[in-house]
Amino acid sequence: MYIRHSQPRRRFSFRYPAVRARSSTTNASLSAFLVVCYNGSVAELSLMIPLGTAAPDFALPDVVSGDVLSRDAIARGRPLLVVFASRHCPYMQHCKMELARLGRDYGDRVGMAAISSNDAARYADDKPESLAEMAAEEGFTFPLLYDESQDVARAYSAMCTPDTYLFDADLRLVYRGQLDDSRPRSGTAGDGHDIRAALDEVLTGRAVDPQQKPSMGCSIKWR
Repeated sequence: MYIRHSQPRRRFSFRYPAVRARSSTTNASLSAFLVVCYNGSVAELSLMIPLGTAAPDFALPDVVSGDVLSRDAIARGRPLLVVFASRHCPYMQHCKMELARLGRDYGDRVGMAAISSNDAARYADDKPESLAEMAAEEGFTFPLLYDESQDVARAYSAMCTPDTYLFDADLRLVYRGQLDDSRPRSGTAGDGHDIRAALDEVLTGRAVDPQQKPSMGCSIKWR
């Protein structure tokens, strides 16, 4: 794996306001978000917004129930775990079983939601009905929400799938980054080591280690 320093795709600077607000949008700064992976495909890294950032509000439909769920209805005064997700992405295919396990292991103590913001017109696997199939197949115990406008992804500065954000009970960011060190074709099964450590720390009232690694995955498919 190595960082790709070629010309970055221009949509970062012109179509992604969160990046424009937090970087100079020079070629050098934006190329760091592009990574060439084991199979030669290009992945993207999460933006790593500042710890302490407040969780943006949202109200989005659950692809399974059709209910519109808000940030506060999911958190209910508990820590909040938000994962930007998709179905078509090989990084999501690699980690979806661990996401299901996270829901089963922590869902009674943490508000959890996955959010899909991809352009479903171009990626049929990320249409709500297809996402609902994935939720059923994997036994997700948390809502999988559909962000058709992509406004919520922009508000969270999401870059890739998966892109993970953990907020404390006051809805302040304490962790953002990878689930664990495993990647597709890495020969290592995902165990959620990094996010589980952060969850355990926030649930026991300890400070979450600020040394965190960015998530890596398929880019969010912006319109």
